[in-house]
Amino acid sequence: MKTTEPLVCPRCATTHPLEARFCPSCRMPLVYSGAFGVDAEVTERQARARKVKPQYAEGELMRVAGGRNQAEAEFIQGLLLEEGVPSLLRRSRGFDVPDFLAAGPRDVLVPASGVATAREVLLETELVGNETEGSGMDTPWHLFAGVVVAFAVVAAIAWLLSALIA
Repeated sequence: MKTTEPLVCPRCATTHPLEARFCPSCRMPLVYSGAFGVDAEVTERQARARKVKPQYAEGELMRVAGGRNQAEAEFIQGLLLEEGVPSLLRRSRGFDVPDFLAAGPRDVLVPASGVATAREVLLETELVGNETEGSGMDTPWHLFAGVVVAFAVVAAIAWLLSALIA
């Protein structure tokens, strides 16, 4: 039994002829309009899925940001979704907080194809710092070098004072 119902894109809801298989703008597989229910109410989950851009959903998951708690991480996740970047939250390692609590830090992970866009979005909102613009004390070696220099300056001042007194 062949149906004559037009095909529709589940993401952008545009109709297409029966010969088409994928939406040319979204690259999503088409479904029959009766199965999709164009007039049906869109659930929150479907609305979120429609925002995801397929070009940002490929590759291995990579960490782009972290939240101090569940609410902050979900806020970051919402910002990324508005730009079409899908994300996933994961409890940060090394934290002894039960799973059912929203406390504790969370990692925000995105697919590899969306990392550049995600970092751009987060830099625009100033939620993460730019790695190229360092403050000078980024690593423990910089801190160690600063302490050695400070010690040398104090030693030189002490030597000068002892030479003047004697």
